[in-house]
Amino acid sequence: MTTRDAPWQATVFTIFPEMFPGPLGHSLAGRAKEAGIWSLETVDIRRYASDKHASVDGPAFGDGGGMVMRPDVLAAALDAHVAAPGPALALSARGQPLTQARIRALAAEPGVRLVCGRYEGIDERFLEARDVEEISVGDYVLSGGEPGALVVIDAAVRLLPGVTGTVERLADESFEDGLLEHPQYTRPRVFEGRTPPAVLVSGDHAEIARWRRAAAEESTRARRPDLWREHLRTRRPTGPGGGQENER
Repeated sequence: MTTRDAPWQATVFTIFPEMFPGPLGHSLAGRAKEAGIWSLETVDIRRYASDKHASVDGPAFGDGGGMVMRPDVLAAALDAHVAAPGPALALSARGQPLTQARIRALAAEPGVRLVCGRYEGIDERFLEARDVEEISVGDYVLSGGEPGALVVIDAAVRLLPGVTGTVERLADESFEDGLLEHPQYTRPRVFEGRTPPAVLVSGDHAEIARWRRAAAEESTRARRPDLWREHLRTRRPTGPGGGQENER
C-alpha cells in the first residue's frame, strides 16, 4: 500500500456511540489514531428520529415478534453523512462472511461506513434503497453490530501503512496466503521441559523459512480442512511435473 493523502476514515452509525473507540483507542489502533493515520466518526442514529421519543425501531410486520430498525431513520442518518468515504456496510449475521481479502480491499479504500443493527435487524428496504451490503464477522448472533464494527475497523487499521510494520511481516500472517500462521515461540528456551524446534534457533534463515511454511501448511491441514482444500485448489502448480500435491 502507498502513503495516503488523508487519514483512512471509519464512520459508524449506532445508537450507542459511547461504545467507540473502546479498544480501538488503545495499542496499535490507538497510537495510529493519535498519529492521524486513521480517524473515527460516530453517528448517533437517534438524532435522526422524527418523533419526540427518538424512536429508531418498530414492531416487525407479519407478526414475527421483536422490533426492527426503521428504514426512514437509518436513511436520514446515512444521507446526512453522504460525504463520508467508503462503502456502506451493515453488520448482520446473514451477511457475507468477512475475510482477510475483503479487509485488504477495505483498507485500500479511503474509509468505510458501518451501520450497526440492533433488535431483530434492519428493515430490508433501507438496505436495498441505499445499496448497503451486509457482512458477517462469524456464524453466531451478537446483540448488536457494534462488536462487529470494532472487528472490521481493527482488522483494516492494522493494514494501513505505518501501523503494524513491514509488508513482509504482514504477508506472513494467517489467511494472507490462504494458510494459518505457523506456531510461534519465545523465551524462556525451556518451558516445563519443552523446547522450541531446533531449526528456529539455528540461525539458518532459509531453513527457518522452509520450516515455517511447512508448519503453516500442517496447521491449516489439521485445523481448517476447508482452507486447506481451497489452498490446494488455487495455488500455482509446483514440482517437476507441474502438478499439485494431493490432499492428505
